[in-house]
Amino acid sequence: MKMKGLSLLALLLSFMLVLAACSSGTSTENSNEGTENEGTEGSGEEVTIDIFQFKVEIAEQLKALAEEYTKENPNVKFNIQTVGGGADYGAALKTQFASGNEPDIFNNGGFQEAQTWLDKLEDLSDQPWVADAYESALEPMTVDGKVYGQPLNLEGYGFIYNKDLFEQAGITELPKTLSELEEVAKTLESNEITPFSVGYGEWWVLGIHLLNIPFAHQDNPDEFIAGLNDGSAEIPGNEKFENFMNLFDLTIKYGNDNPLTTDYNTQVTQFAAGQTAMMQQGNWTQGMIEEINPEMNMGFLPIPISDDASNDKLAVGVPNNWVVNKNSADKEEAKKFLNWMVSSETGKRYVVEEFKFIPAFSTIEAEGLGAMADDIIAYSEAGNTLSWNWFKFPDGVVNEFGANMQAYIGGEKDKEEFLQSLQDSWNSLKKE
Repeated sequence: MKMKGLSLLALLLSFMLVLAACSSGTSTENSNEGTENEGTEGSGEEVTIDIFQFKVEIAEQLKALAEEYTKENPNVKFNIQTVGGGADYGAALKTQFASGNEPDIFNNGGFQEAQTWLDKLEDLSDQPWVADAYESALEPMTVDGKVYGQPLNLEGYGFIYNKDLFEQAGITELPKTLSELEEVAKTLESNEITPFSVGYGEWWVLGIHLLNIPFAHQDNPDEFIAGLNDGSAEIPGNEKFENFMNLFDLTIKYGNDNPLTTDYNTQVTQFAAGQTAMMQQGNWTQGMIEEINPEMNMGFLPIPISDDASNDKLAVGVPNNWVVNKNSADKEEAKKFLNWMVSSETGKRYVVEEFKFIPAFSTIEAEGLGAMADDIIAYSEAGNTLSWNWFKFPDGVVNEFGANMQAYIGGEKDKEEFLQSLQDSWNSLKKE
């Protein structure tokens, strides 16, 4: 499968509000070793570019890409630190800056997060890659007409399902509504197959990705968020959140044992090993799944909250952006590296073949990305996408959302108390 030209991804992006988030993992990896020149010529003062990034899935691949860059530019070396989603990248980044260990390149989700970090961000509007990025992909990091971040890629999430286990259970019609999903769960369970692998030990699986669904299903998510901020809208009593509770309860009822102690690695491993039939995650898990089970036969299902036909959608967006610290003494070299990553043949190959990214640039063709990417593109072409909204939320509220959801799972809150706790968290953190 090959995507060519502007039309496909322009259409893909036109049906979503691109944001960022998140993804993944609970590990931290450091690469403090400088890469060595092997027979290439270079000039200039020796510099070390410090990269502080959150995507565990590409930690090794990013290190290898940096080594390729050093072969071409022997004076440039890298110190790459990766902090997984379970370790709270945002908090770790703040600690880096507070300690004086400011990275040269780091990640920013855009929208509200771009505003929060604006005094640290280098204006990248004059960079060559800006002309090649899809316009909508630049939206999260565009402030007052200036571009402050390079989009990583496009991603989508929903329920990833094991096609072989569905066939084993005799399931021939894929669920698109909540009632259909419940029937599928019952059928799987009756065939002694655990329906869901739920990694609810991770606050971000809950507070970012899962809780985005009722926000994205609002008639106008931006207006609803604005209403929460000015007090004209509330979460308790909202129809979409009331419907969402039925979906939330269903995943708990038909999920694996001990959901609150199931972390990201365990969740993905269970699914990849065929111990469960579905899991709420995105295409960023593909590499880990294929390492465990190279022959995995999988695809995407929507995350429905009702029986309305509009539930047949995947959440699609830009997960995050590369940004440059404007106070860095090596910011010019950092900008050169980011441009090389999306313009050189080596960088383009890594983006698609090693990172397994759906590119956010018209100049990078994508092929052979697998069934999950195919499903994301198909849903996008059909206009069946949901927006990513969490980077528009008050700073820190997704962490509290996750904790509130874990309290509900643990029986510490009933439905009414839980929905009110979401509202209280929003009210306490929103800017007046």
